[in-house]
Amino acid sequence: MIRRYALAALIAVVTTMSTPSIAADYVIDTKGAHASINFRVKHLGFSWLVGRFDKFSGNFTFAADNPAASQVKVEIDTTSVNSNHSERDKHLRSADFLDVEKFPKATFESSKVTLDGTDKATIVGNLTLHGVTKELTIQATRIGGGQDPWGGTREGFEGTTKFALADFGITKDLGPASKDVELTLHVEGVKQ
Repeated sequence: MIRRYALAALIAVVTTMSTPSIAADYVIDTKGAHASINFRVKHLGFSWLVGRFDKFSGNFTFAADNPAASQVKVEIDTTSVNSNHSERDKHLRSADFLDVEKFPKATFESSKVTLDGTDKATIVGNLTLHGVTKELTIQATRIGGGQDPWGGTREGFEGTTKFALADFGITKDLGPASKDVELTLHVEGVKQ
């Protein structure tokens, strides 16, 4: 009798340990300004031109021990580009660069998430920018997660990636040092 109970308890423990956590859905906290999409491009090879997109939205699904169940989807309002210089921003919105009249939105949707360590992951997905869709890889780091002071649950991540402007049909020649743009994403999500 004792053996039967011990065996049942062992099976219950093993089953519980092998069951992946349930993935949770999060909305990116743009209302509280706890997220940002930042970019930088070399300026003539002398310095960095930095900026961000002020308006975007998105959500993600996250399971700490089941990265394959994780997903990310973000939509960016390209008209909100902000390099802290109004004349330059006007030029960035023009047909030379983002052409926001034709392409007012950019999107990213993940297709695969793989864990690269305890708090590191590789996110592969499709970026649509300037009317062109290309596969993009983001190196992500989990910053932290847990209960917030208001009774909610949050998860925070940072991601980096780099791509050639010409790959997305942006062919304005800014010189050899300015072919690529680097993105840094800071994302804090609120569990739904």
